Amino acid sequence: MDYFLPRMDTFVSNQNSLVSVRNLSFSRGPKVIFDNVSLDFERGKITAIMGPSGTGKTTLLKLIGGQLPPAQGTIVVDGENVHQLPRKQLFQLRKRIGMLFQSGALLTDMNVYDNVAFPLREHTRLPETMIRSLVLMKLQAVGLRGVKDFMPNELSGGMARRVALARAIALDPMMILYDEPFTGQDPISMGVLVHLIKSLNSALGLTSIIVSHDVHETSAIADYIYVLADGKIIGQGTPEAIRQSSSAWIQQFMNGTADGPVHFHYPAKDYFDDLLLSGKRY
Repeated sequence: MDYFLPRMDTFVSNQNSLVSVRNLSFSRGPKVIFDNVSLDFERGKITAIMGPSGTGKTTLLKLIGGQLPPAQGTIVVDGENVHQLPRKQLFQLRKRIGMLFQSGALLTDMNVYDNVAFPLREHTRLPETMIRSLVLMKLQAVGLRGVKDFMPNELSGGMARRVALARAIALDPMMILYDEPFTGQDPISMGVLVHLIKSLNSALGLTSIIVSHDVHETSAIADYIYVLADGKIIGQGTPEAIRQSSSAWIQQFMNGTADGPVHFHYPAKDYFDDLLLSGKRY
């Protein structure tokens, strides 16, 4: 494939990085997900991880959160080597990381208010009066204070995703991980989420990592983009630099064209020969 390979000097340690991934390798059985990749996620910025389905984007979030151990390499979050932390310290670190799951993952037997209050009740000893103020504040931030008494099944898909975002910022995290935040959203809901991610990142001084294959929406808010394929970083840079890339593969992905380096046809034997065998058993 005509990959645009990043310069190796971009992997020099960046002191502005909140998350630093170095020489990461990870496999699932015989399938290589990451093959010696290095990435930096800068403080206060929105960094996007893009690429086709099955390239390990969500797996990367799990590695950053310490849910999966790498085969080799290191992942350092705010100066702490994630996979060398004792269990208690790992849990403490996770409290400082918000997560917006692809499905929203609201607790179905709790109303909106209790869903947002859940991490506050679980991880703090704050009185209910203060928890109430914080919950209303977070719901106001995502524009949904008016649905605090609704159950999850009474919400639209876009509203559920916004409630999940309010819950993700309940503990005032330093960083939020977004797993396909735009999947399944109508254009209005998608626009609202794009605006919320950008505005909350700025207003709260967050660092955001967005995993997505929604090119237009993600490019509109990302400060920096990594494009993954076949276990490697095949492109990286600002959204403008990615759009201007000379790589045919990246151009095919960003423009959504049907054929190119990633072929429309899955590899197969010669079509004519296959037709001649149509009356025979395989």
